[in-house]
Amino acid sequence: MKSSEADILIIPGWSGSGPDHWQSRWEARLPTARRVEQADWLRPRREEWAGRIVEAVRAATRPVVLVAHSAGVSAVAHAGEHLKPGEVAGAFLVSPPSEAAKRALPDMEPEFAVHRRETLPFPATVIASATDPYCSLDEAKALAEAWGATFVDAGDSGHLNSDSGHGPWPDGLLQFASFLRRLG
Repeated sequence: MKSSEADILIIPGWSGSGPDHWQSRWEARLPTARRVEQADWLRPRREEWAGRIVEAVRAATRPVVLVAHSAGVSAVAHAGEHLKPGEVAGAFLVSPPSEAAKRALPDMEPEFAVHRRETLPFPATVIASATDPYCSLDEAKALAEAWGATFVDAGDSGHLNSDSGHGPWPDGLLQFASFLRRLG
């Protein structure tokens, strides 16, 4: 699959992805990409965030590929219980946060903080860093396994955001292109 053949839905995490974040840069660079907006980026609500993803998936006109970061990964996992096989071609899930990290956020809904640990109804890849301050590599691997996803160790990369020096994240874009080829 090529990016031009898919509706690429960008799913940011807590506080949204600022203009320097790789998700915002990819959204600007990939013509078929668009952001799934949340009513409140600072107060994640499980049903609300998952519902917005499900609505965006069902409004798509091409095969859907989800690109999520941090708490957005959790939102995708929660949306998975409402999606049928075939509605999403695949999900590229980057830097899932631990439950403890989510609970530490102000105004975090307890239901959102708990990870859904069931197989996703679509192929997925989880990319995580050995030095992510918000999730250990072991927990990220366990989530990938629970979701039936392929796991990719990003090494010493922090939280894979602009604060960790991954503004444009060209290596991630190459991995995303490879992920799309596997979906095709």
